[in-house]
Amino acid sequence: MADSLLFNPRTYDPAHFDPETRRLLRATVDWFEDRGKRRLIEDYRSRAWLADFLAFTAKEGLFATFLTPASAGGPEDRRWDTARIAALNEIFGFYGLDYWYAWQVTILGLGPVWQSENAAARARAAELLSQGEVFAFGLSEKSHGADIYSTDMLLTPDAGGGFRATGSKYYIGNGNAAGLVSVFGRRTDVEGPDGYVFFAADSRHPAYHLVKNVVDSSKYVSEFRLENYPVGPDDVLHTGRAAFDAALNTVNVGKFNLCTASIGICEHAMYEAVTHAHQRILYGRPVTAFPHVRRELTDAYVRLVGMKLFSDRAVDYFRSASPDDRRYLLFNPMTKMKVTTEGEKVIDLMWDVIAAKGFEKDTYFAQAAVEIRGLPKLEGTVHVNLALILKFMRNHLLHPAEFAAVPTRLDAADDTFLFEQGPARGLGSVRFHDWRPAYDAYAGTPNVARFREQADALCEFVATAAPDEEQSRDLDLLLAVGQLFALVVHAQLILEQARLTDLDEDVLDELFSVLVRDFSAFAVELHGKDSATVDQQRWALGAVRRPVVDEARSGRVWQRVEALSGAYEMAP
Repeated sequence: MADSLLFNPRTYDPAHFDPETRRLLRATVDWFEDRGKRRLIEDYRSRAWLADFLAFTAKEGLFATFLTPASAGGPEDRRWDTARIAALNEIFGFYGLDYWYAWQVTILGLGPVWQSENAAARARAAELLSQGEVFAFGLSEKSHGADIYSTDMLLTPDAGGGFRATGSKYYIGNGNAAGLVSVFGRRTDVEGPDGYVFFAADSRHPAYHLVKNVVDSSKYVSEFRLENYPVGPDDVLHTGRAAFDAALNTVNVGKFNLCTASIGICEHAMYEAVTHAHQRILYGRPVTAFPHVRRELTDAYVRLVGMKLFSDRAVDYFRSASPDDRRYLLFNPMTKMKVTTEGEKVIDLMWDVIAAKGFEKDTYFAQAAVEIRGLPKLEGTVHVNLALILKFMRNHLLHPAEFAAVPTRLDAADDTFLFEQGPARGLGSVRFHDWRPAYDAYAGTPNVARFREQADALCEFVATAAPDEEQSRDLDLLLAVGQLFALVVHAQLILEQARLTDLDEDVLDELFSVLVRDFSAFAVELHGKDSATVDQQRWALGAVRRPVVDEARSGRVWQRVEALSGAYEMAP
């Protein structure tokens, strides 16, 4: 029997979605399965451009259906629905990050357009999507990265009331083929934030010069240069502070996709790893007979389940966001930072088991081991997102507010607020519901109760031993604190989703035994920081806990892992 917690193409039936969504998701799975593993791997290894894939998405209207807000018009099935976008992320990750990347940077390229009041540009984008075109997001630069304060893309006013744009962009996905590139720049005649401009460019225009693909991959991560590129009124998406906000709000929308791509990668790799380990005989026994192998594969499995639970629950908060409910601004960088780094741990645990097999050219695992590294480093580094998460810590832990319960959001609704987020500031004033009831619901689960002790201890730390003004400039120390806080938030949403889905309590308890160990490890790391005070050091060691060991429980969870052997293998 297939594990209901993991995506399996053999049994996949997204019955919780509307008929057209189900058809498109299943058609996507079938397209990959029909191509087969040999072709999938060969295209990856040969760095082939994704022409066949994009022809498929154009024929099915996949991007147009999933990425056109209802407000842009078109068939009734078109909407921006984060739940089904997340499902497609997982499928793309499962088969290869190159496919996901072309879709992801299309999402980023559309962000400034769908936030714009420029009706002509919006209509143009909707038509390009209908034609099967991809999009690009021209923000980063070679010298400045994503430091948009320092952009060198310069727009000079011309006699016709428009501009001429000159400058280069770097790390721009789909820059070789995008029908529309959302480009961030600044006017030469206006100083400060009022001079920012977001405008639409066409990669086929003679003044658009493609320099190169900066990576050795099917992903076309381009460097391009504009030379005296004409920007007319219909091309201007945002000006002034609104252009700056559009950049940050677009990243808010786009970074959410990283978590489910990471999940898909880990799922495919896990089928391969468990099947190989279970079928390999060493010293007369299956490799999976060794206790350390069972521990590593079980840890990998429950971490992966935790990734899925957190991400699924975060979808609900993302879709339910409003000007009065901005909790998504915490859960969003959590999906980007925490879930993707968990993905790295999952791959590493499995790689320790399968060892040399993980390098073989005819495995999916070989590319998974490479591609999983990229996700924590896209749309802001782990450090950047940890620093962002810290802005919410005191309010989240110590000052809860009243909110109506957020239901599971699988309804066929358009997530309009994502393109109406408004000014990208005021993070310190965002309030959250009380995190404790999620833990209280599982007070009888031994390792949830043990982890709750650590979460309560963190509240004590924030209230009595938090970094002072001088320590607040020590980012190295703050990041260790951020990891502890991230664990508490990660666990909270896992528990909320576990309750909503009636998760097997053995799996939950086994997962929390891992989280108890993680919290202890980060507490020890904080203890060793150069600037940690005596009180902070004492607190750190006092927060270390040993998980509650239950061999029978671990054995039952292992049976779930063992059953993955042979449960899925991609056709040749």
